[in-house]
Parts: sequence; C-alpha cells; structure tokens
Amino acid sequence: MACEISQKVLSIINEHGPTDSIQLSALLKEDHQKIVGVVKSLQSLGNVIDVSQETVKEWKLTEEGKIVSEKGSHEARVYYAIPNEKGISQAEIMKEVPFAKVGFSKAMSSGWICIDKSSGSPVVKKKVPSIVDTVKENLCLILMNETNKVSDALKQDYKKRKLLEESIVKCYLLKKGPEFSLSVVKSETDLNTDMIASGSWAGKSFKEYNFDAFGVPPAGGHLHPLLKVRSQFRQIFLEMGFTEMPTDKYVENSFWNFDALFQPQQHPARDAHDTFFLSDPRISTKFEVDYLNRVQNVHSKGGFGSQGYGYEWKIDEAKKNLLRTHTTAVSARMLYQLAQKGFKPTKYFSIDRVFRNETLDATHLAEFHQVEGVVADFNLTLGHLIGFMQEFFRKLGIEQLKFKPTYNPYTEPSMEVYCFHTGLKKWIEVGNSGVFRPEMLLPMGLPENVTVIAWGLSLERPTMIKYGIDNIRDLVGPRVNLQMVQDNPLCRLDKTKTSAGDLMKSVLQQWDEIFEEIENLKCEVKNLKVAMGECDCSLEPDIDSLLGNGSLNICIFADPVQPPYSVNVLVKLLGQQIPISTGVHVHSSMENIPDDLKNFFTFDEVQDKNKSTGISIRLVWKPVGLDPIMVITPSSSVPVIGEVNIARLLCSFLKGDIGLCFRNPCPLSTIQVDHWLDLIHKDVIHGAKSNLASFEVLLSNRLKETQCMMGNGITIVDLCLWSALKNMQLEKKFMYQYPKWYEKMLQYF
Repeated sequence: MACEISQKVLSIINEHGPTDSIQLSALLKEDHQKIVGVVKSLQSLGNVIDVSQETVKEWKLTEEGKIVSEKGSHEARVYYAIPNEKGISQAEIMKEVPFAKVGFSKAMSSGWICIDKSSGSPVVKKKVPSIVDTVKENLCLILMNETNKVSDALKQDYKKRKLLEESIVKCYLLKKGPEFSLSVVKSETDLNTDMIASGSWAGKSFKEYNFDAFGVPPAGGHLHPLLKVRSQFRQIFLEMGFTEMPTDKYVENSFWNFDALFQPQQHPARDAHDTFFLSDPRISTKFEVDYLNRVQNVHSKGGFGSQGYGYEWKIDEAKKNLLRTHTTAVSARMLYQLAQKGFKPTKYFSIDRVFRNETLDATHLAEFHQVEGVVADFNLTLGHLIGFMQEFFRKLGIEQLKFKPTYNPYTEPSMEVYCFHTGLKKWIEVGNSGVFRPEMLLPMGLPENVTVIAWGLSLERPTMIKYGIDNIRDLVGPRVNLQMVQDNPLCRLDKTKTSAGDLMKSVLQQWDEIFEEIENLKCEVKNLKVAMGECDCSLEPDIDSLLGNGSLNICIFADPVQPPYSVNVLVKLLGQQIPISTGVHVHSSMENIPDDLKNFFTFDEVQDKNKSTGISIRLVWKPVGLDPIMVITPSSSVPVIGEVNIARLLCSFLKGDIGLCFRNPCPLSTIQVDHWLDLIHKDVIHGAKSNLASFEVLLSNRLKETQCMMGNGITIVDLCLWSALKNMQLEKKFMYQYPKWYEKMLQYF
C-alpha cells in the first residue's frame, strides 16, 4: 500500500511539477501524516526528490462554527424565528433560539431586526424582507478548503466570534531531484552470499555507508541510583570499622521487632494500619525462654531500675509474624548474641529494606531502605553519639548538622538529626538517633556499664536530594523509567571550595539572618494584634504543614441569606495551585435554596491522580446567621468564624500571590489590610445604617486616590467588600460611582 502511494506521489510531481504534502493529502485523500511518512521513505532512496520544509497557516471550523455551517448563523436563526407580521417578544427568542444572545446583538447591528414599542409592550420585528446569510456561506467555503475566497478581515472576525481557529501546519515542498525516476527502487543495505554467487549484485544499487553514524550502544548493566548511594554509605561504614549485620530475612516476629526493644504491646505502631502482619505462617513458636521471661517482667513489673509499663504482657501478641518495620530488630538479635558469647566492643551497620503500612504519596512508600549504625562499648555518652554522626555525615559531604531532642520507645535520650540543604536553603530532617534504654539492654545479659548508641536514616531521601528526584515513586516501584537508570551519571563530582564559594556562603548566611529578623518582626506584630484584641493569626496555619499528613478536609457552614462570595473566588484561585474537590449540601432545615447557591463553586476541578494530598471543601447551607463558620480536619485549630476571617485563612494558603494575601512582607501593609477587613466586618456586615454611611465616606476617599482598596490591584479587601455589598444589594450603586473598580471586580465575580 505504501509503495502504491509512493508511485502516485512521483507521478503527481512528474505531471504537475513542485507540490506540497498538504496538496498531496487532498489529491490522494490520505491522512497528512501518512503522506509525510511516504515523503520520508522517498528521501531515503537518495536524490530522487528534493524536499524542503515549510509552514502553512490553516483555518478550521470550531464545533460552534460547524453548527453555523449546517444550520445557519446565530443572527440568521434569530431573524428566521420572528413571524413575518406579528413579531415576537425578546424573552421568547432567548428561550427558543440557541445562541440567541449573540444572534440578537448581531442581527440588530446588521439592521435585520428592530424593537417595536408602539403597541405598549416591546416586540421584536423583522426590519428587512429578506437576508443573505454570508457567515454560513463563508464558513462553508472554508469547510470545502476554499479559504482564499474569504477575506482575511472576515476570517479574523470569525476567529473572534470563536467560529474559526487558526493553526500552523508544517508541510513539505517536493520537487524533482537529480536522480528522479518514476520507478521506486530501494537500495540494498547488505551484500550477501547469494548475490555474490549469482552475480546479481552487479545490477543492484547499494546504500552508501555513513561512517559518521554512531554504532549501536553495547548492552550492559547499569547501577540504580539507590545502589550507587548504598555503595557509598556501605563504604563509609567499612572505613569507620563497622561490621555489616545479616539482614536477609524480611519476616520477623513481634517479639524481636517490638518487645525486645521495650516497645509496649499497646503502642500504635503495632496496629494493623501501621504494620503488615502475616497470615501464613501467622505465629512463631521458638523463643529463648529465659530471655523471653526477662522481657515479660521488665514490661509488666519493671526491673533494672525501671518501673516498666505496668500492664499484662501477652505471649500471643509477641508470637505474631510480620514484615519487619525497621532493621533495629536485627540489631536487637545481634546484641543478644553478643551478650551470650561474651561482650566485647563492637560496631555494627546495616542497609536493607523495611516495610510499613504507609499512605502512598510523593515522599512515602510501603517499603523503603533503612540505614542503621550501632556502636556498643563501655561508658559511651551522648557526646560520642554526636561525634560519630558528625564524622559519618562529614564523609557524605554534609557538615552543617543540628540535633533536636525527640522521643523513641527504645532510646533515651533521643535526637532527630537535621542538615542544612544548600539547594533548598533550609534545614531538613535526615535521620534519628539515640542511646538504647537499659530496659532493652540489661535483659539481654549485657554488662551494666555497657552503652549502645545508634542512629538511622533512610536511603531514599538522600538519593532523591542527590539526583534531583521529587517523587519517590519515580525512584522505586513500577513507575521507574529504566532509561533514567541508564542515563544517570556513574559518579557525582562535587565542586571544591573556592574563595568565590566562601563568599557566596557568607552572603547566604547574611540573608538567613535578615530573613530570621523579618520572621521575628512578624511574630511581634502578631503578638501586638492579639494584645489589642484583634484576630489571632495563629488560627491561620501553613498549608504545607496541614497537608503534611495527607489530605485536608474543610467544612464551611453558611447562611443562604448571606452567601460568602469571596470564598468562591479564593477557592477558584487556590484550585490553580493545589488539587481541590468541592461539594455543596443543603441542611434539612432549609427549603427553596436557589439554583445558583446549589452550584456555588464555579470552577473546573483539576485533580492530580499522582498525588494523594489535596483539599476537600464542603459548603453546607444552614441558618447560622451573618457569620459563616469554617471547620478544618485534621487540625487542632478552633473553628474560624466570619467571612473576613475565613478569607484570611484561605488567602494564607495561596503561594506566590502577595497581592491577594494579607500576609504582606511589609508589616505596615499587613496591618492596613487587617484594618480594612475589620471595618468591613464591623461596619458593613454587622453595622447599622450610620456605620455604613461613615464607611461609604472612607471608601469614597480611598477609591478616589487608587483604583482598588489597597492600590491598583485587587486584594482580599476588595473581594470581601464586594461580597458584603452584593449581599446588601448595593453593588449597582458602586458600579456607577467607581466604574474602574467595578471593571476589575468583574474579573473575579
């Protein structure tokens, strides 16, 4: 089939001279892309044809344009819907004729129809006895590829009316080449033994060798980024004198995974929603009885200087098999064996998989790698632990470390480890650490003056940082692109320190100090506002922290007599940055809710299926009075009451839009925004007529100086003010007084 088309293309070029691929597509009634493929095939034959690329503008009818080409223009359909003598009311036309609003306006401007008010009630009548629907005729010409018969001015007009769309099409101009021939003969690429034996090679043409072409890349193995970083970690541990622990058994029992680590049996981590338990084999039966009894006693009764947990320890709970949740279970086994053989100072490490029943998102998987280091020696202190970690991370190229106290069931004291990420310009958590508790070590039989220090971190997080990967599912799992594994560099070369680098480090440090001072000033402003009885900004949590554990649910209770129109605008803006789902519900106590309130949220939801985080916003119409109420879950925040306060909170979720956000980098601007919001709440929404009159004077003075309330751009103040005026049916009054402000508000409402 392709050979037949190639023959036809050559014949057309021979008969008609130079032509392009679009004309060929129309003549041969074949898809343009198929013709392009034939052109490429002919090019591979040598100099049979000369080909040059061109770009052509192409006009196509939109879906609305196709309707017009079939049924007539909107203005013609309005004209034909009018009875010849009686006429018809405008309301009936709007109801019966599709696109009547546009058609009525165009028919009036064309002089086809008029409005007759002589009979009392206005009636639409025909002004001319007949019309010519040039719009339909021109669109039909374009549909039949006779675009040149329609003027450019008309095409641009139809484009504005969204009846036409212009597209740029790349095509190929074809003409005869030096070796043009009507017969298609494909050059041979290989000389085989049959050709030589029969002598047929002499009558064949062979494709020239391209000595500049790259050869086929040799097949070979490629290290996954995780394995590269794992090898680096492993080498560091070995250089520091550590011994690798055997971690090849993924299945562990609850005794070694939890009980031996002095983790109580009521701990939330032992629930099924955090741990994968096995159904077959469900339990383990072989235990060291003496050691098991000592662990049972220290849990239930205490011992070794501890009062224990004081609960009834159950052997059935300890027998349960599971996929290990950490490699510390292996560390416990190794320390127990060390106590039985006779203690001697030891350093262990492991890097292997662990499994947890996590909610999958961009930074969490149900299985991941844990890197763990354990040091057992006499009289170790927290200082030794910090020293070991500083040396370990220094070998990784991380020198800026911070340690924060935390709680772990089996270590005391415990510390989280943070490092300063120069790329992100912030401190990030990279690991956890601590000193194993005596309740864990002494039942094993280790001497009392032996201390065990340990630290751990994930393998995936540093790998993602090193290789610039922002979604863990692109690093591990079925979504991994094997080409990524092949294309990653064999090694990563870090730049050495230079005088310029030291200077940059100093400048960044100064900027950090400046930003810290700004944050301190913001805190002082917040404290002052709270002391003055204004809205506590602590009710406005950061969206990233709220979404840190997954999705966020927001419920807003509002009264249909006072709809919070500003919330609709802010949800629409927020939906451009964060996945949002919305819903509107009517409380059973409400009746006859207008349709526009049932469909309150007016934006198209765009959900990112690759992300499990997002916001679910539900609006419930309920008789709550003038102030709507917002409740956020999961969150410890108290309910947010009042439209301006809800707008403050939603506005704080927006990223990068300082114009709308009331949290301005300048504290003075922030105070001004809050001042106007409080006036709107007090004098407009809850105020008496006298308060509203005084507010109108302030508003008039403000809008005479600037186009909007806070300058020349729309802010949260304008949104809340417009919502309040709309509820009081005063927006038309302000429309005539402040037309520039009204025009800007129409962009949002």
